[in-house]
Amino acid sequence: MSKFPYLKQDFLASIVVFLVAVPLCVGVAVASGVPAELGLITGIVGGLVTGLMRGSSLQVSGPAAGLTVLVFEAVSEFGVATLGVIVLFAGLLQLAMGFLGIGRWFRAISVSVVEGMLCGIGLVIIAGQIYAAAGLKAPESGLGKIAGLPGAFTDALGSTSALASLAIGAGTIAVIVLWKKLPKAVQTVPGALAAVVLATVATLAFSLPVATVQVEGLLGVIQPPGAEAFGELASPAIWGTIIAFALIASAESLFSAAAVDRLHDGPRTEYNKEMIAQGAGNTLCGLLGALPMTAVIVRSSANVSAGAKTKASRVLHGVWLLLFAAAMPWALALIPVPALAGILVHAGWKLIPFRQISALWRAHKGEALILVATAVSIVAVNMFEGVLIGLALSVVKTAWEASHIRLEIIDKGAGPIQAYLSGNATFLRLPKILDSLESLPQDRPVELDLKGLHHLDHACRTALENWAERHSATGTEPVKVTEPEAPAEAEKVTAS
Repeated sequence: MSKFPYLKQDFLASIVVFLVAVPLCVGVAVASGVPAELGLITGIVGGLVTGLMRGSSLQVSGPAAGLTVLVFEAVSEFGVATLGVIVLFAGLLQLAMGFLGIGRWFRAISVSVVEGMLCGIGLVIIAGQIYAAAGLKAPESGLGKIAGLPGAFTDALGSTSALASLAIGAGTIAVIVLWKKLPKAVQTVPGALAAVVLATVATLAFSLPVATVQVEGLLGVIQPPGAEAFGELASPAIWGTIIAFALIASAESLFSAAAVDRLHDGPRTEYNKEMIAQGAGNTLCGLLGALPMTAVIVRSSANVSAGAKTKASRVLHGVWLLLFAAAMPWALALIPVPALAGILVHAGWKLIPFRQISALWRAHKGEALILVATAVSIVAVNMFEGVLIGLALSVVKTAWEASHIRLEIIDKGAGPIQAYLSGNATFLRLPKILDSLESLPQDRPVELDLKGLHHLDHACRTALENWAERHSATGTEPVKVTEPEAPAEAEKVTAS
């Protein structure tokens, strides 16, 4: 027993995580447009493979709601048969990034871009799953999903089966929300699992005309990618999707790791090793033709709050998922699809960072605008390009702030005009600098003091040289320049 001092705590925590994972694994798979069992396979790999590896000891990996939109887009464009190749190469890319030590650099990504990504994903999930809850086909684009909602509700009102389906979905959300208000003893059963069980019982008891999960059997859905799928790699379009899978899955996993570290006092995450663990898991998921995995904050926080002490809890949760998928596949066929849609609507709602948006707006309006722009871009364009737009805006904002410059002009009416430049002189602020300098009287000598500059880039240096030549060309005394004190950062400016 001394070899496993926390076996009891880890065993009990593994049961809780398993119960949380089952409805989410199945729901994410169905929402991604693939067989339900593929979600369970990814959960099993997340437990048995990634769970055994070093990195973050208490976070749990599996299929994530955050990748649902991206997977659905990939399956729609390339087909389920090619999904394995995409996930396989995304995993190999993660392994490479882990071995090259790139994992820790993900911590440098702007929080507003990450929150914006989650917000955009949440909006698309909610809009798409409302159609699934009503048993209707959702439009393909994010904007189409949102714009089509009024029409979808109108269609649902005229259909008994759609109304029954919507009632199951709405009831599932209500149970999940109200479950948290029940006594702690009752809450040992996860709300999502209770909601699915109640929805299943209601559907069977009242013989409701509601779609249920299609079951193909665990071995029946495992499809290692074939030669035709590997042939898709010749298409440049698929590489954009592979890179998107790798980057977004990595960012989600490593941000989850940082969040989980704040929940416990145990060993801290080793980011590069966690990246390698995620890459190994995704490589295997790709070989099995399953969904991509990330670390999932819902399961991870459930693991910590249930008292887990070591990685044994997440490995055991993978064992329970394997036993469930092998021994009770018939149970999946009883689950109503709108109940899974309800779970994902609730998960999507939790991805929208309402508090963070209001807090950012009060303290950093620029960051709040980047968050909103990232979310809107994901809804309007797609996941990958939306995140790239957010990252680009974040870089531009940082560069703009880093190029803060102050120009002070002192004119005593007689003698030379004194101009003092301080801060960072970069090309972004060049128009402002030149406008001020060119407005100085042409017939007066000028003393330009650059000692206050921390940085003077090549574009500014060249522009100041040209201005000094022009100002001196009319017969006025040459512009007298006092050089910056940091020789490594700035080059000499001359009036020549």
